[in-house]
Amino acid sequence: MKSPWLLRFPPRPDARIRLVCLPGAGCSAAMYHPWSAQFPDDVEVCAVQLPGRGGRLREDPFRRMEPLADALAEELHATSDRPMVLFGHSLGALIAYEVAARIRQLPGNTLTGLIVAAHKAPHLGSAQVSCHDLPEDELLGFLDRIGGTPPGVLARPEIRQLALPALRADFELDFTYAYRERPPLDIPLSAFGGTTDALVSGPELAAWERHTAREFLVRQLTGGHFFLTGPEGADMLSLIRAELLAPARPGRPAHPAPRTGEDRVTHVR
Repeated sequence: MKSPWLLRFPPRPDARIRLVCLPGAGCSAAMYHPWSAQFPDDVEVCAVQLPGRGGRLREDPFRRMEPLADALAEELHATSDRPMVLFGHSLGALIAYEVAARIRQLPGNTLTGLIVAAHKAPHLGSAQVSCHDLPEDELLGFLDRIGGTPPGVLARPEIRQLALPALRADFELDFTYAYRERPPLDIPLSAFGGTTDALVSGPELAAWERHTAREFLVRQLTGGHFFLTGPEGADMLSLIRAELLAPARPGRPAHPAPRTGEDRVTHVR
């Protein structure tokens, strides 16, 4: 598998499952590099490198969801050679959902799960953060309030010149997002959030349950929008690791029958 869309941290050709991670607004694939050390050789951690950042800095970033999700779904389906789970943080969660909805319609797909963090459920719409057209000083102020950017980094003009165009494009992509009604996914779905996230409430996070016909887990961990970069992120990785590496029980089908009502598995913390 070789693709400008995907970075492997590191390549693990004998892994039995691939965890494909999508970054949040303005972030690059590099944010997931430390994750590889948290998983055994059975799991290959891949990160999506979107146009306009990292090694694709010279490419124009996407500003609308439909063409981005179409292109990424086609790429992942064409290059997938083993079971695959999608993970997305913030805007990456929304992209991951749209990609999953497309992949599940394709023949021979290998998608087995969706994990999202720090974004409200798709049917509730975008984050309604109209930052893409803010003056630079106001945009920088907003980024400082939500955290996630090391202090002083965007104070450097050369860094701002490189980072802000993709960041504005990502905010525009999220702000213009329009949900299309579709049946729930027939794969397990987990949703994680921070207890003090000013952009996503507990009920908005729990509303992801509507989008799966399989097992659903929702959990809020201590922290804000970028809780996954703090100590609580280790708790989330522990839960993800346990799910990905859970041994198949004898007689358990690869895709168990959908669960409904009280049979669904929901955990709230």
